[in-house]
Amino acid sequence: MITITEIHQARGQISDIINETPIITSKQLSSLCGNNVYLKGEHLQKTGAFKIRGATNKVKQAVKAGATFVTAASSGNHGQAVAYIADILGIDATIVVPEDATKSKIAAIQGYNGKIEKCGFTSAERLPRAQELARLANGVFVPPYDDPLIIAGQGTIGLEILEQLDDVDVVVVPIGGGGLISGILTAIKETRPQVTVIGVEPEMANDTYLSLEKGEITAIPETRTIADGLRTSQPGDRTFPIVQKYLDELVLVSEHEIRQAMFFVLERMKQLIEPSSAVSVAAAMFNKLHTQGKNVVCVLSGGNVDVGKLSRILPQ
Repeated sequence: MITITEIHQARGQISDIINETPIITSKQLSSLCGNNVYLKGEHLQKTGAFKIRGATNKVKQAVKAGATFVTAASSGNHGQAVAYIADILGIDATIVVPEDATKSKIAAIQGYNGKIEKCGFTSAERLPRAQELARLANGVFVPPYDDPLIIAGQGTIGLEILEQLDDVDVVVVPIGGGGLISGILTAIKETRPQVTVIGVEPEMANDTYLSLEKGEITAIPETRTIADGLRTSQPGDRTFPIVQKYLDELVLVSEHEIRQAMFFVLERMKQLIEPSSAVSVAAAMFNKLHTQGKNVVCVLSGGNVDVGKLSRILPQ
């Protein structure tokens, strides 16, 4: 497991690249949820998602060790982050994406001079291919979540939340492979353990929920949830023990609830977030947190949406 020291070290490594993202508020959202709701705006982060934090920490270390080529497997946001930091550091990057990857995310990766290779529809298919490409070219594979440097980088969000909101009671975090939640858990529980941390998964991508229920890593079949950034088949070997140790609760949200939350944030707050971000807001909006009058921070993990698909994503 990583430590709070590693998260502070990561912060020092990445501070020249990433933004400290703002906390956004809405009186209407707070009233609707029965809590004082704050949104941690990682959708306003460089490359449009939190992934740049972990990617920067990992790729910087790889370059220091002599790497000139990196690969990643990603539905979009992680790939964008790896391509972005690789381009800044002057090395090549190839990103293995699913066959149905969002066009806007592919365009962004290419805009950062990353090369694209399509492979399958699940992380179980594209991860081995990205690892193979790194091996064949003597490069470095940058995992999407199951790596201590990645986890530590994502954990810097937890440090920022604690500094930006002194009296936070609850932090709500989307869960995919677990890099984001495990980093934030470590930062918060090793700094202010009384703060409650609640994870959120789509009902259609409940691999961590099932894994916690069974007490062991449990895989699920391919999922088509609209929260494409959370379409992992199982939690990571490194992330899952942290989740087991620290997570206070994990709740599930439906596709309808995700759409409604995304629509609310867009219409009422004028913030475009992706469905994977909207799960944390959905948990607050649809009374999944079982809290009243608390200071609740919902982490908005990203804002990279293919605007051409908005009419299909948002409720009619």
